[in-house]
Amino acid sequence: MSPAHKAALAAGREQGRAVRLYLEALETAKPRRGRKRTPESIKRQLDSVVERLANADPLTRLHLLQTKRDLEEELASKGTGADLAAREAEFIKVAKSYGERKSISYAAWREAGVPASVLQKAGIQRGSGA
Repeated sequence: MSPAHKAALAAGREQGRAVRLYLEALETAKPRRGRKRTPESIKRQLDSVVERLANADPLTRLHLLQTKRDLEEELASKGTGADLAAREAEFIKVAKSYGERKSISYAAWREAGVPASVLQKAGIQRGSGA
């Protein structure tokens, strides 16, 4: 394999990684139905679970321990949420060449949840692609 071929493969992997990370960040940032859970409300619920653990029977204790783990995980993910702006900037740099190389149409990008404004910044025009 020539050095140019290896470099092209590496560039393709980096582009794919940037696109994947941006799409994953979009997915996690997507608004959910119902009331928004704040870190404060999660902490209150966690405190309540910890209080109930002290007097719980063995089966209830098992369920409370799992709830506690779930709440701690949710709380941790709130603090380290995907940096959408950074992911978006990387996506904008590579999306056009990635889309052309993989024959991804404007409509497919939009259906995947990429905002039209981001596609415009990336240089992907309506009616482009496969």
